[in-house]
Amino acid sequence: MGTTIAVVADRLGWEERRLIQVAPEAGLTAEWVNDESLCLGDADPASLSGYDAVLVRSRSYTRGGLVATLAEASGIRTVNSAAAIRACENKLELRTVLRRAGVPAAPFRLVLSRRDFQRALEDMPPPVVLKPVFGGMGKRVTLIRDADTAQSVYDYVEDLGHGFEQAALVEPYLDKGTSVRCFVVGRELVATARFASAGGDWRSNAALGNQSRALDHDPAITGIVDRVVDVLGAGVYGIDLFETPDGHVVNEVNHAPAFKAIAEATGADIPRALARHLQEALT
Repeated sequence: MGTTIAVVADRLGWEERRLIQVAPEAGLTAEWVNDESLCLGDADPASLSGYDAVLVRSRSYTRGGLVATLAEASGIRTVNSAAAIRACENKLELRTVLRRAGVPAAPFRLVLSRRDFQRALEDMPPPVVLKPVFGGMGKRVTLIRDADTAQSVYDYVEDLGHGFEQAALVEPYLDKGTSVRCFVVGRELVATARFASAGGDWRSNAALGNQSRALDHDPAITGIVDRVVDVLGAGVYGIDLFETPDGHVVNEVNHAPAFKAIAEATGADIPRALARHLQEALT
């Protein structure tokens, strides 16, 4: 009997469709399972019965870690690991574990109140970026170019945010409209591209439809990627780097990265690389 993978996601996107199409070439059957219909919690959940492994592709920055935690607790192999997903979902947790391991990461200040925010601006004068601790795809990430508007911007965090939504990071504006995306499968760096903001949006995020182009092999970038994987464990990651005068630093690590843009820019066959990794991990 073949190996069956549950591709757990909130929607069936281009990436999930391609993986499902090529999975049989690696001796796998991949099926989409909606992350809104799992109802996990039982020691032997019926919704995951018959699956040999779970590939977590939830875009939500709360669902992924929860699903992975309970799937692992039920004895089901999970990619990525629950610990890795939880670290990626929480920007503060990620920066902390990377810093502890000596991996260069973007500097930041944790902001939990207006007093924190004011002190952060004193430590890191504008331009700065204000971003939620929990979140992805460039949502609610705000560039503050001058001190005159900073307090008005923070009004929205203070008045409209609820609970963990008010936890934010302030960091220097490092990307200048570009970032480097490194796509990792297992422990291998399979594609590297430079993302550049397009149109009037300053954010260099592939989810926003920005431009990308392939980058040649760079030993320094490969070294940073290897160290990130050493910290998080083998898996599937989109690692975003900023270039600084002192070298590249890690900005974020995405646990369920989109890969259509980087695959088109580099020519890398990411769906087949991913299928091979799953097959190797389960044998």
